[in-house]
Amino acid sequence: MARRGKKKGRPISGWLVLDKPVGMGSTEAVSKIKWLFQAEKAGHAGTLDPLASGMLPIALGEATKTVPYVQDGAKIYRFTVAWGQERSTDDLEGPVTKSSDLRPSEAEVIALLPKYTGVIMQMPPQFSAIKIAGERAYDLARDGATVDIPAREIEIGRLEVIEHDTDHTVFEVECGKGTYVRSLARDMGRDLGCFGHISELRRVEVEPFTPEDFVTIAELEAARFGTPGEDNPDATDAADTIEAADVVEAPIDFDAIDALLVDTSAALDCLPQIAISDDAATKIRLGNPVIIRGRDAPVEAEEACATARGKLVAIGAIEQGMFKPKRVFAG
Repeated sequence: MARRGKKKGRPISGWLVLDKPVGMGSTEAVSKIKWLFQAEKAGHAGTLDPLASGMLPIALGEATKTVPYVQDGAKIYRFTVAWGQERSTDDLEGPVTKSSDLRPSEAEVIALLPKYTGVIMQMPPQFSAIKIAGERAYDLARDGATVDIPAREIEIGRLEVIEHDTDHTVFEVECGKGTYVRSLARDMGRDLGCFGHISELRRVEVEPFTPEDFVTIAELEAARFGTPGEDNPDATDAADTIEAADVVEAPIDFDAIDALLVDTSAALDCLPQIAISDDAATKIRLGNPVIIRGRDAPVEAEEACATARGKLVAIGAIEQGMFKPKRVFAG
C-alpha cells in the first residue's frame, strides 16, 4: 500500500490582497505568494488578465474555503478605452480587426452609459476562459476558430466617465460577477460607430476588500527577506537563492510577512455572525449541530458563520434555532 506523502508548506491561513502588477498572470501570482509564505494551499478569487493590474485576492490555507463568497462580491474597475480600433482580444494583446477615423465626443459617450447600466445582456470576448464543448474559448480562438458564445446576463451598478480626450476615455465601473470589461469597451465602440478596445485596466476593489488592504510584491519580499540597502545589501540575493532552492532548511521568521494577511473571516462579512462558546465550537468542529442561544440570535438563516473568541469556526445553516455546520474551519 502506497504511503501518503507529507504535505509541503505551512498551515498558514488568511487572505492576501495583492496589488498585481501588469505582466503577471493570476496563476503565476498565486504561485509566487504561496512560495513567499511557504503555504500548504493557495487559490485566488477572480482572475485578472496579465495586461490588467490591481486587486487579486489570494486565499491561503483555510481561507480557500471562503473563495466563493469573494468571487460573488461586487468589483470596481478603472479602465481606459482607446477609440478608433477594435482588436481580436478586445485589448492591446491582439491584432487590429476593425478601424475608424471617427472619434466620439464626451457628450456622446455619456449619453450611451444608461444602456450599459443595470441588468444587461453581454457577449463575452472570443478570448475568454469560458468553456465551449469542454474547451476554453481562448484556446479555440487561438486556433483560428470563431467561437459562438451565448450572451449572458450581468449587472452593472455604476458606470461613469472619469476623463475624456479625443482618442481615449477613462471609465470607472462597479459590476457583479461575470462581467467582462473588455466586452464593455468593444460594445460601446460599436454603438458609437468608432470601435474601441481596452488600453489600460485596473481592478481597484473586490468586495469586501478595499484599496487599504493592498499589498505589493515588493512589500511582501521586504517583509520576507528584508529591504535591500546599506544595512541589508544581501536581501535581494537571499530571495533569489531561496527561490531557486527546492527546500528551505534554515529556520525562517515569518512574523513580518504573516502580519500582512487579512483574517479569513473578513470574506464572510456578508453573512450573519453567530458568537458561540468553546464547548459549542468543539461540537461543531466534530460536525454536530448546536442550539443557538441569545435574545438576538436568528431562528432561521440559509447561511451564517459561527465564531468562538473571534475565530471562525464554521459556515452553516440555522434551522429552528439550531446551527447546522456545512463547512468547518480548523481551530
